Amino acid sequence: MFPISAALLDAMVLSLVSREETYGYRITQDMQSAAKVSESTLYPVLRRLQKNGALETFDRAYMGRNRRYYRITALGQAMLRQYRIDWEEHKTQVDHIIKEEPENEQR
Repeated sequence: MFPISAALLDAMVLSLVSREETYGYRITQDMQSAAKVSESTLYPVLRRLQKNGALETFDRAYMGRNRRYYRITALGQAMLRQYRIDWEEHKTQVDHIIKEEPENEQR
Protein backbone atom coordinates (compact mmCIF):
# COMPACT_ATOMS: atom_id res chain seq x y z
CA MET A 1 0.00 0.00 0.00
CA PHE A 2 1.06 3.54 -0.70
CA PRO A 3 0.70 6.21 1.98
CA ILE A 4 -2.25 8.55 1.55
CA SER A 5 -1.71 12.29 1.77
CA ALA A 6 -4.07 14.55 3.68
CA ALA A 7 -5.35 16.05 0.42
CA LEU A 8 -6.13 12.63 -1.05
CA LEU A 9 -7.85 11.61 2.17
CA ASP A 10 -9.95 14.80 2.04
CA ALA A 11 -10.86 14.08 -1.59
CA MET A 12 -11.87 10.51 -0.81
CA VAL A 13 -14.03 11.56 2.14
CA LEU A 14 -15.72 14.32 0.15
CA SER A 15 -16.37 11.89 -2.68
CA LEU A 16 -18.00 9.35 -0.37
CA VAL A 17 -20.13 11.97 1.38
CA SER A 18 -21.17 13.46 -1.97
CA ARG A 19 -22.82 10.13 -2.84
CA GLU A 20 -25.06 10.09 0.23
CA GLU A 21 -25.43 11.57 3.69
CA THR A 22 -23.55 9.18 5.91
CA TYR A 23 -21.87 8.74 9.29
CA GLY A 24 -18.27 8.36 10.36
CA TYR A 25 -18.10 4.61 10.94
CA ARG A 26 -19.68 3.94 7.55
CA ILE A 27 -17.19 6.27 5.86
CA THR A 28 -14.36 4.37 7.55
CA GLN A 29 -15.76 1.07 6.30
CA ASP A 30 -16.19 2.40 2.76
CA MET A 31 -12.63 3.72 2.76
CA GLN A 32 -11.25 0.30 3.70
CA SER A 33 -11.66 -0.91 0.09
CA ALA A 34 -8.96 1.54 -1.02
CA ALA A 35 -6.90 2.35 2.05
CA LYS A 36 -6.28 1.24 5.59
CA VAL A 37 -7.89 4.10 7.47
CA SER A 38 -8.88 3.88 11.11
CA GLU A 39 -11.62 5.83 12.81
CA SER A 40 -8.94 7.65 14.80
CA THR A 41 -7.51 8.90 11.50
CA LEU A 42 -10.85 9.66 9.91
CA TYR A 43 -12.59 11.73 12.60
CA PRO A 44 -9.98 14.53 12.60
CA VAL A 45 -10.40 14.69 8.81
CA LEU A 46 -14.18 14.99 9.21
CA ARG A 47 -13.77 17.71 11.85
CA ARG A 48 -11.33 19.64 9.66
CA LEU A 49 -13.62 19.43 6.62
CA GLN A 50 -16.54 20.57 8.78
CA LYS A 51 -14.53 23.45 10.25
CA ASN A 52 -13.48 24.51 6.73
CA GLY A 53 -17.12 24.55 5.59
CA ALA A 54 -16.84 21.58 3.21
CA LEU A 55 -19.12 19.36 5.33
CA GLU A 56 -22.00 19.97 7.66
CA THR A 57 -23.41 17.68 10.30
CA PHE A 58 -26.81 16.76 11.61
CA ASP A 59 -28.08 14.15 14.04
CA ARG A 60 -30.45 11.37 13.07
CA ALA A 61 -32.05 8.85 15.40
CA TYR A 62 -30.79 5.31 14.90
CA MET A 63 -31.91 2.42 17.09
CA GLY A 64 -32.90 4.68 19.94
CA ARG A 65 -29.87 6.96 19.89
CA ASN A 66 -28.63 9.84 17.80
CA ARG A 67 -25.98 9.27 15.19
CA ARG A 68 -24.01 12.16 13.67
CA TYR A 69 -24.36 12.32 9.90
CA TYR A 70 -22.32 14.31 7.40
CA ARG A 71 -23.42 16.00 4.20
CA ILE A 72 -21.36 17.86 1.65
CA THR A 73 -21.86 21.62 1.22
CA ALA A 74 -21.60 23.72 -1.94
CA LEU A 75 -18.04 24.60 -0.92
CA GLY A 76 -17.29 20.90 -0.44
CA GLN A 77 -18.66 20.16 -3.93
CA ALA A 78 -16.38 22.84 -5.41
CA MET A 79 -13.40 21.43 -3.51
CA LEU A 80 -14.25 17.92 -4.74
CA ARG A 81 -14.41 19.10 -8.36
CA GLN A 82 -10.92 20.60 -8.01
CA TYR A 83 -9.58 17.50 -6.24
CA ARG A 84 -10.85 15.37 -9.13
CA ILE A 85 -9.11 17.59 -11.68
CA ASP A 86 -5.88 17.54 -9.65
CA TRP A 87 -6.12 13.76 -9.18
CA GLU A 88 -6.45 13.12 -12.93
CA GLU A 89 -3.39 15.26 -13.64
CA HIS A 90 -1.39 13.58 -10.87
CA LYS A 91 -2.48 10.09 -11.93
CA THR A 92 -1.49 10.76 -15.53
CA GLN A 93 1.96 11.97 -14.49
CA VAL A 94 2.54 8.99 -12.20
CA ASP A 95 1.24 6.52 -14.80
CA HIS A 96 3.67 7.98 -17.32
CA ILE A 97 6.59 7.13 -15.04
CA ILE A 98 5.38 3.84 -13.59
CA LYS A 99 4.06 2.35 -16.83
CA GLU A 100 7.12 3.53 -18.76
CA GLU A 101 4.97 4.77 -21.64
CA PRO A 102 6.65 7.06 -24.12
CA GLU A 103 5.03 10.46 -24.01
CA ASN A 104 3.58 10.19 -27.54
CA GLU A 105 1.83 6.89 -26.72
CA GLN A 106 -0.19 8.27 -23.81
CA ARG A 107 -3.94 8.52 -24.25
